[in-house]
Amino acid sequence: MADVLTLVEARLRDTFGEPGARASVTFLGTERIEVLRFLDAGAGTVRYVTRGMSAAPMADPAEVLADPDRGPRAELLLTVRAGSADTDKALRPLAVLAASPQVEGIVIAPGASLDTGEALWPGAPFTSVLVAEPGGLVEDLELEAPLEPVRFLPLLPMTPNEAAWKRVHGAEALQERWLRHGTDLRDPVRGSVPLGD
Repeated sequence: MADVLTLVEARLRDTFGEPGARASVTFLGTERIEVLRFLDAGAGTVRYVTRGMSAAPMADPAEVLADPDRGPRAELLLTVRAGSADTDKALRPLAVLAASPQVEGIVIAPGASLDTGEALWPGAPFTSVLVAEPGGLVEDLELEAPLEPVRFLPLLPMTPNEAAWKRVHGAEALQERWLRHGTDLRDPVRGSVPLGD
């Protein structure tokens, strides 16, 4: 079977075209994580997609022995409007998030909050992201059994207030609030959605 990461990159190229740039980060004791940058000039957006997180399945930290084949596989996808912030500096925080299953033994799934511990890019009002449902922008990448498909998980930046509110009320309630207020989740300089009403 072809290398999983080769298939991941082929799927991304089929979906978004050629990447305009890429950066790689290697953390002690982990495989290299790349972040590919795709500019959609027509839509005025830039997409950052990790490549490397899906090389191995994510393992439940409660498991004594991780299965080398079975388990969920994913890559992370962030879409923002181009031009109003230095969002290319998000490459390292994204790589850190993508390495977290290997480093911390966690399983990243829709509805989860991921904290970057710093602004996503200089001046960004976001220090965490909400993991959204896959399948909207990039179709799941089916692999040969027994390997599970690679899912491309969209990341929705959250302000600290939104992240705190989400911890109390849940991911679905926050997404409903964003929808009700017409929040542009791709705006790299947006403020927090109103949380008091």
